[in-house]
Amino acid sequence: MALELTDSNFQTEVINSDKLTVIDFWAEWCGPCRAIGPVIDELSKEYEGKVNVGKLNVDKNPQVSMNYGITNIPAILFIKNGEVVDKLVGAQPKANFVKKIEAHK
Repeated sequence: MALELTDSNFQTEVINSDKLTVIDFWAEWCGPCRAIGPVIDELSKEYEGKVNVGKLNVDKNPQVSMNYGITNIPAILFIKNGEVVDKLVGAQPKANFVKKIEAHK
């Protein structure tokens, strides 16, 4: 299961982590977000211990969303050592996520 990221735990779980973190910015009402949810959960299992995979609900956590300029969802940020190293916007096939993860892990 993917980590539940929030405005309050983002610094600890993502910024302070030395691992690549994949963050799915999503909302309950977003159909494409729900479509990629199972892919995000699969990735969290497949990369457990190697890559952090989390989900951040934009409606409940507006601060992080604003900090990263998230205006379209689903938006997936790839953050390593506190820096955004890559980004995907919109529903994507699993292979696209794997390609980005492998390039930055």
